[in-house]
Amino acid sequence: MAIKVPVICIDIEASGLGPLSYPIEVAWKCGLTGASDLFLINPDTGYNWTQWDLSAADIHGITMDELLHKGISVNEACERLNQMLDGKMVTSDALDFDFFWMRRLFESAMMKPTFKMQGIDSVLEGGQLIQYRLIASAQVRKHRAMDDVNDLFTCLAACQKSS
Repeated sequence: MAIKVPVICIDIEASGLGPLSYPIEVAWKCGLTGASDLFLINPDTGYNWTQWDLSAADIHGITMDELLHKGISVNEACERLNQMLDGKMVTSDALDFDFFWMRRLFESAMMKPTFKMQGIDSVLEGGQLIQYRLIASAQVRKHRAMDDVNDLFTCLAACQKSS
C-alpha cells in the first residue's frame, strides 16, 4: 500500500504531559507541495495556561521567555491553522497527545478547527506500521515541532520505499 497522498504531517510540542499542559509550538508540512508552517504560542493568551513542566522544557529546549516574546496568540494560531489546513486531513504520529493539545488550543480561542486529524495508523498498514515504529524508535529526535515533522516524513518515506 502506498502512502496516501497528499499527506500533511503535524507535530505539537507542549508545556508538559499532564492534563493541564498546553501547546507551545506547532509545525505542519505537506509532503506533496512542501507547504509548511511553524510557530510558537504565547501561553499568556491561553485560558488557564499556567502549568510549566521543567522536565518537558529540558527536552524541547523552549523557554518561557521565548514563548512570551516570540509566540503568537491562541487566536492567531487557530486562524493560521484553519486558513492553511481548511478541509484537510492532517497526520500525527502521537495522535492522542496532539489531538488533546489541539483541542486545548481551539477551546482557548473559542474556535473550531476546520481540518481533521488522524493517526499514523490511518496512513500505514500492519507491516508498514511495525516498520515505522522500528525506524522511529531508532531516530534521535530533537523534540522541536518541525524537526519532528521532518523525521516523520523520513520514516514514512522509508516505509513506502520498502513496500
